[in-house]
Amino acid sequence: MIELEGVPELIDPVMVAAFEGWNDAGDAASTAVAHLDREWKGEVFAALDAEDYYDFQVNRPTVFMDGGVRKIMWPTTRLSVVRVGGDKPRDLVLVRGIEPSMRWRSFCNELLGFAHELGVELVVILGALLGDTPHTRPVPISGTTSDPDLARRMDLEETKYEGPTGIVGVLQEACTHAGVPAVSLWAAVPHYVSQPPNPKATLALLNRLEDLIDVRIPLGELPEDARAWQVGVDQLAAEDSEVAEYVQTLEEARDTAELPEASGEAIAREFERYLRRRDGGGGPSGGHATADGGDATPGPSGTPYLRDNPGGRTRPPKPPAAGGGDDEESPEE
Repeated sequence: MIELEGVPELIDPVMVAAFEGWNDAGDAASTAVAHLDREWKGEVFAALDAEDYYDFQVNRPTVFMDGGVRKIMWPTTRLSVVRVGGDKPRDLVLVRGIEPSMRWRSFCNELLGFAHELGVELVVILGALLGDTPHTRPVPISGTTSDPDLARRMDLEETKYEGPTGIVGVLQEACTHAGVPAVSLWAAVPHYVSQPPNPKATLALLNRLEDLIDVRIPLGELPEDARAWQVGVDQLAAEDSEVAEYVQTLEEARDTAELPEASGEAIAREFERYLRRRDGGGGPSGGHATADGGDATPGPSGTPYLRDNPGGRTRPPKPPAAGGGDDEESPEE
């Protein structure tokens, strides 16, 4: 039995979820939900029992001092609620946690129990994967669903993915079987600069979420952080001719693959977003999923990626020979 004392009746609630771990390259997805929680001052109303879902040797608790008292914070998944103001106010139920170590079906059923009790109308799950995408181009965002009607209505892709999956894919399928409309939004993070944070990918996820649920999201310093991140990666790449050559290869492949009409649609979306913001609106780990669904801590052939750390920077893999590379597939579900 789920007790929700103190939670008011919600207005057109949407559940937005993200989980640290395999589905969260560059921490882009979990940072997006954390941003929403921070900007709208979310109030935590529930937390799942860590004993039920986490292996504490994999996700260890942390010790901290609170007013001179030593306390332990256990890894878990927490739910908070925020109200979005404006002409059409609505509430968001934010789910932020860590991909569970065990009992995934029970984990999803517990989240669905909250969704049912709160009257959630749509579940949006955010994820991020490592892909062959250049950091100099807009972050590709894929929106997928298992519901053909929802795909048509919201202009999404109907997922056809087959292969290893994470909690994002499991939760989406659990929603579908329970009759709860569910969508996954995936950001592609450049695999050669995969370490967190990645504010550019976080910003892209929030922009797509804004379009999907028709709310105005306060972005704070994210746009400036995204620009600074790109400048920093530009500088790192410029220091190594092989890195610069590899990025150029990715740029050429991306530009060749993009159709003119796709670019036109992107421009139209950006212009519509600009108009909405001008006119006013709302109020104030381990490996990661890849485009082919595999665990992607190393790069192709085990090659590590560009990293800026005290231990030095490693180089990305050289571009594969013509005809020898893997095509990028749909994101892992």
